Amino acid sequence: MKRRSVLAIILSLSVLLGLVLTLTAGLSLAQSDPDADSAARQATVEYTLVTGGGTGQLVFVGVGGDIDGVVNPTLTARPGDVVKITLINDDGMLHDLVIDEFDVATDQFADRGEQDSITFTANKTGTFDYYCSVPGHKAAGMVGKLVIGTSAAAAVEGADIVRDPSDVPAPLPPREPQTVEVDLVAEEVLGQLADGTVMTYFTFNGTVPGPMIRARVGDTIVVNFRNEVSSQFPHSLDFHAATGPGGGAVFSNLAPGEETTFSFKALNPGLYVYHCATPSVAHHIAMGMYGLILIEPEEGLPEVDREFYVMQGELYTEEPFGTTGYVNFSHEKMLNEQPEYFVFNGAAGALTSDEHALRAELGDTIRIFFGVGGPNFISSFHVIGEIFDRVYDQGSITSNPLTDVQTTLVPAGGAAMIEFQTQVPGRYILVDHALSRAERGLMGYLYVEGEEQPEIFNGTLTHGSGH
Repeated sequence: MKRRSVLAIILSLSVLLGLVLTLTAGLSLAQSDPDADSAARQATVEYTLVTGGGTGQLVFVGVGGDIDGVVNPTLTARPGDVVKITLINDDGMLHDLVIDEFDVATDQFADRGEQDSITFTANKTGTFDYYCSVPGHKAAGMVGKLVIGTSAAAAVEGADIVRDPSDVPAPLPPREPQTVEVDLVAEEVLGQLADGTVMTYFTFNGTVPGPMIRARVGDTIVVNFRNEVSSQFPHSLDFHAATGPGGGAVFSNLAPGEETTFSFKALNPGLYVYHCATPSVAHHIAMGMYGLILIEPEEGLPEVDREFYVMQGELYTEEPFGTTGYVNFSHEKMLNEQPEYFVFNGAAGALTSDEHALRAELGDTIRIFFGVGGPNFISSFHVIGEIFDRVYDQGSITSNPLTDVQTTLVPAGGAAMIEFQTQVPGRYILVDHALSRAERGLMGYLYVEGEEQPEIFNGTLTHGSGH
């Protein structure tokens, strides 16, 4: 009996020991699996960028792989990856490469062929700017995106609120005065202010500026106006082209969901601003509620090849310039006239995109209907590399134009009609010549296609010109 009991105890201990060894092995395997997975997931991702890359512009250009030759390429990595970015100086100007969120930066260097690298672990997800921190270079084009993780693809996005500058009503044929109906809707829209940055805009018909309106002196303008039921604020209309109290605002201050119709007769030709006039008027204008109305003289306007519609404004956000995510309006900054953004057609860099840049052919005659919504700042409007053949100052299209103008002043709530002919191909930059505003989003491009004209403009392309 005792021998059986001892044997049973030995067998039991053997089974128990086997179970312990099996569990220990299982635990060891379980503990090693995450390390193996992590090692499998982690990788070193390397990119090489050059400055300029032979473009003659202040940009980064990719080298090798999918980014080869791409200007300001979007770089991608997975969470946990080790990212190495090498910067090579190719234009002999002072540059560096900085990513603020990862606290990394190359040295600043100016010798052609010189290079430096940054290496860091992608321990955050999102969309981040890489850029050159030399003053003015980011604004001139030296900025790209680093996207980490799948969530970055779903970065904050809003509606495209940018009014296309080529969206101009056709010139009017000779005709007698008539009734012109205009449909305007006040819409509050979550719109894209910049890459990764959205804000709530106040708009007419969903864009900034609102639709351009075209009529003729003597016409009766009938305005059908509605404030969307989804609005949070009342809105109204003040036409600088109207003669009467409030320019129409006394007839059109509508609560959300309301609508009305009012009319005015166009007594004076000219290029005029219209805007919301509901208090705080400056708030509603700053958020995007402005546009232009052209009242042509009886004989109409001289024919040109292309017409464009551009308006300037400023935006006041609680968050500093460049903050991503949703940004809020700051009434205090507006009262102190401290905007974070200056914009053409509603958004930072809006008229530099392929979709919204101005485009023309060599030899085209161009007319720009330019206005300033404001609400506060005057514009010193300038097109770098062009001279305005004619400027109809203050929107007075029946006055003799100023000729051969480099830069024209346009007040807040004012307008100008500008004409010139393209004589040399290339990219021309629209700016306010208060040039620090370019670094807060105020820039546009005019692309002119055609054969080079060395008898007018000739030389050897230099690196890093920014044009």
